[in-house]
Formats: sequence, structure tokens, C-alpha cells
Amino acid sequence: MSKILRRVVCAAALAMVFSFPAGTRAQTSPAQTAPPPSAATQLETPGCAGKTAMQCVNLALDAMGGPGRLQQIKTMRMEIIGHTVLMEQSYRQAPFITSYERGEITLDFAGQRVLANEKATWPEADPGQADSEAKLIVGPDGGVIHTKQGDYPAPLGSLTAARQMLTLGPMRVLLTAADARDLRFEAPETLRGTPHTVVAFTWQKIPVRVLLNSQNHLPDAVETTQEFHDFWYFWGDVQQRIYFDNFELYHGVVLPTNLVEERNGTVWSSTQALKVEFNVAVDDKDFAMDAKAASASAASPGWKRPFHPGKVVALAPGVDLYPGSWNSTIIKQADGVVILEAPISGVYTSGVLDEAKKKYPGVPITAVLSTSDSWPHTGGVRAAVAQGLPVYILDLNQPLLDRMMAAPHTIDPDALQTASASTSAAANWKIVSGKIEIGTDANRLELYPLRGASTERQYMVYFPQHHLLYASDTLALNDDGTLYDPELMHEVAQAVARENLQVETVFAMHQGPIPWTQVTGALEKAQK
Repeated sequence: MSKILRRVVCAAALAMVFSFPAGTRAQTSPAQTAPPPSAATQLETPGCAGKTAMQCVNLALDAMGGPGRLQQIKTMRMEIIGHTVLMEQSYRQAPFITSYERGEITLDFAGQRVLANEKATWPEADPGQADSEAKLIVGPDGGVIHTKQGDYPAPLGSLTAARQMLTLGPMRVLLTAADARDLRFEAPETLRGTPHTVVAFTWQKIPVRVLLNSQNHLPDAVETTQEFHDFWYFWGDVQQRIYFDNFELYHGVVLPTNLVEERNGTVWSSTQALKVEFNVAVDDKDFAMDAKAASASAASPGWKRPFHPGKVVALAPGVDLYPGSWNSTIIKQADGVVILEAPISGVYTSGVLDEAKKKYPGVPITAVLSTSDSWPHTGGVRAAVAQGLPVYILDLNQPLLDRMMAAPHTIDPDALQTASASTSAAANWKIVSGKIEIGTDANRLELYPLRGASTERQYMVYFPQHHLLYASDTLALNDDGTLYDPELMHEVAQAVARENLQVETVFAMHQGPIPWTQVTGALEKAQK
């Protein structure tokens, strides 16, 4: 995954967490009016006994400062600092490495616009390149990442996050709840030792639950179940809970200035507002963006991007590389076809599988190789499992992939979700814990776990007849020819020497074929 895209995804996570009220307080409509709850129901609404769900929400709005003050807030600017736990990028899984972000977010509620300026510190960057800056602009018609070179479409995850910032944040969420036709109570919960009433509703098909403190009526957490468009996309129906804390009084409005986001039961990020300003002047020029780029962001399929064969690179007879943001390779052997990597999504990987069937009609697919635990690498594995194909995975990655295969995808069902019970009951894993050979002809493959500190969850693929090496997610050259991460290739070189491989050409997930001597030369320079 490119460094730019990683940081943009990180920026989207930072941008999502703060949202504050706009508009007017909703009044109870006939459709929302209900008789007082029964005695049994009263036991399930701590702090709101004898009240309707709408009356309970109104108590919470009053606790945050009242509708008059909230209605006066037209714009807001916040200086924020935060960190994100990089579950999707940590080389060795938990405990995870962390990125750090600091920035400024301007919310224009009337115009439904967001401007986020972020400075990020990325732990996996080259020396001297850890810090980066990004500007996200989102409006009703789309969003862009603004750079000195121009605007390019904002990732769908950033666009979605910004829009939810204006709707489901810690104070706006109550106004959204008050407008919901299906506002209701759900079973109470105890949070931090205190009973909480739970009010629930649906927003744009997303189920939302708000936990209201029974003592002070303030919202202490918001829960959703949704399909995200950042790396959590691969987990299907994701359970999100955002905790509110460190409440501060600003001009009579009570704000939770610290938000901790939990996804699928694991804390993912924490963000703190250091400075908050209401009704700041905004300049339309600051929100200006290229209309074509903004429109493209709104029309983006996200991770459901289709596979386009494009220009094929013939690495050897019957070994064809299909370059892209994440490379896939189709390998013809005497008894079938091997697919090297099932990346990005089920849609993309299904396209790769279809291309193999089109290229070699009637020839079975005998193996799918998934060489890393990195999220875009495994994004299409569910599609391969749905077809009952044998998938070669590293031993250390099986627990993660087992969970990924079991993850529900009911919001947007994929092939595995809709597959028959017999197909989806168990994946046909082929576990790589040592050297494994696939095939017997000229395109015979050898799989080797890398086992380095930074490559612990990857394996490499060697073509002995061609002296060709696939190095998983370890090789990427910078524009000046230097290695993106010398440690990764240092560990690959160690594994090559350990296994006595005779490598002449190497390629990888993000790198086309280059001479092995070029890599070793770059590695030598990095070690000086």
C-alpha cells in the first residue's frame, strides 16, 4: 500500500470523530408521540422512567446546553490531536504500532461542508519522511484531497467519514435521533459502572444506538453497525462504539472533547480537542475544489473496484503479471492454474479468477496464494473461499483469516455470505509453516516463510526454473531508486541466503520485475 494512501486513510479516521450540533431541535410529531411506557418498560429506561424515547432525547439535549444555544452554532473550528492503532499495518499484530495526528477541522453546518488540515506522523516511513500534511475538503457534491499539484478525488472512506461528522457526532446525533421516525428504547446497558438508557434509530439504513447517562442525561457513547470504506471494509458488518469523555463547558454548551473509537470490541483510535471555537468566519475559497475530482469521489466504488487486465507483463512462459495498485499473477502449470495473490476485494479477485478461466478455458484453478496478512492482500480471499478453492496461507495468519472468513457481511452480502452452508462452513486452507512445493513442471513453485521481525507474517514464492522470486509486500523502490524500507529487503535477502536460492529477478505486490542485483545494490547503499 502506498505511503500516501495509508496516510489518507489515517486522515479519514481522524476526520471522522468530531461532530457537533446544527439546525433546530426537532419537535415531537404525531408519528413519534407514544403513551407513557408501562411499568415493565420503566425498569428498562434508567433516568427516563415514565418518559417516551423522544422525551428522553430532549432531556439529553437540555443537558448539553439547550436548543437555543445549539441553534446559534453555525460553524465550528477545532484544534485536535490523536493517535490511531494500526491494526492493518502492524507487522507482528498486537500490540500494534501507532500513528499520530494533529490538525484543525472546520465544520460548516449550514453548507454541509468540512475542511480538515492534518499533520501526521507515520511510523513506517523512510528516515526523515515520517511527517506529512494533507488537506481534506468535503461538500455536498463530493470531496478532494487538496495538494500543491492539484486536487484528486478523496477516498470513499474520507467522504463518508466527513459526512457522518456532520450528522452522527456527539451532539448532532441527538438532533438526528429526534428526527428519526423509528426512535425507540432498547435494552439498557451499564457503562463505566453507571446504568444507561439506550435510545435507537436508523439513519440512512445504519442502525444507531445512543447510551444516555441515567444520572446526568448526557450521551456517553454512540454505537453503529455499518460497512466502512477504510480498511475495516474487509470485516463486513462492523460494530462501532465511540466513547465520549472529558466534557468541557464552552459558552454554555457542554462538549465531550475526547472521543475513543472502538471497532469490533477493540480500541482503534483516540482524539482530543485542544481548542474549540464557535461561529468562526469561513471563506468559500477555503472550500473550493476541483468539481471533476469531487464528482469522481462521490461516484467511487471504494474497495469494490473492478479488475481490468490492462497491460500484462510476461515474467516467463505461462507466468503473467497483471500490474495494478496491488499486483496479481496468473501461473499456468501442467495440472492447472495458480493465482498469486487475491487482493483488494471480492469483486477484484473474482475478476482475476475470471481472467484465468478465460485465458485457460476448462483448466482448473488448483491454488490461490495469499502471502501476507496485510488488509489489501487478503481482501479477495473470501471470494476464493466461496468458490471452494485451496488457499495457501502462512501459519501465523490463520487465526486472523479464520475471523475474517467468519465475519458477517449482511449489510452488503458478498459471495461467501451468500454461499451455501456447506461451502462456507470451512475454508480449504493449505498452511505454510515451512517449505512447500506446488507443481512439477517448469513453473514449479516453492513457498518459504520469511520469519523476519518485520516480515514475520509473510512468505515468499520462488520459481526455481526461472530464478524468479516473488517477495510479497517487502519491495518498493522510491523515485530515486532507494528502497522504501531497507529492513524488509534485508530480511528477504537473509531468507534467500538461508534457503540457498539462486535469484536473478524479483517482483512484489507493489513492484514490477527488477534485477536482484539492483535490489542487493540498493540494500548495500542503505547499510552504509
